[in-house]
Amino acid sequence: MTKEEILELSKKVCKNTLMETLEIEFTEVGEDYLIAKMPVTPKVHQPDGVLHGGASVALAESVGSLASYVFLNTDEFFVRGIEISANHLKSISEGYVFAKATYIHKGRTSQLWEIRITDEEENLISLVKLTTIALPKNK
Repeated sequence: MTKEEILELSKKVCKNTLMETLEIEFTEVGEDYLIAKMPVTPKVHQPDGVLHGGASVALAESVGSLASYVFLNTDEFFVRGIEISANHLKSISEGYVFAKATYIHKGRTSQLWEIRITDEEENLISLVKLTTIALPKNK
């Protein structure tokens, strides 16, 4: 698929999902990475007015899982996240955060992603590791 086809597919598969609720938008794709952005508004704040760690993790799993979906043969497999860990390093209360998912390991069954969440000035907000699994579809 072309970059444009991948980004159009991402819009289609996000309809009526958590990604749409959180206003996650996929913005860039390369040979081994996918980038998404999410606005930081009160909708994704924790009670004290900064980005909720759970929203960051949802962003990370969304971009990592969609990257696995895009880079694997999804005619034969479906993808699921099986483990995620996050280190939240800096808080943010407004603007946008950007999540870039890059392969660490691209196996036939399991994939390991590093997802770096940064702000508009490229400060590291969270560092996330996601493991996905590709399972065969029953035909």
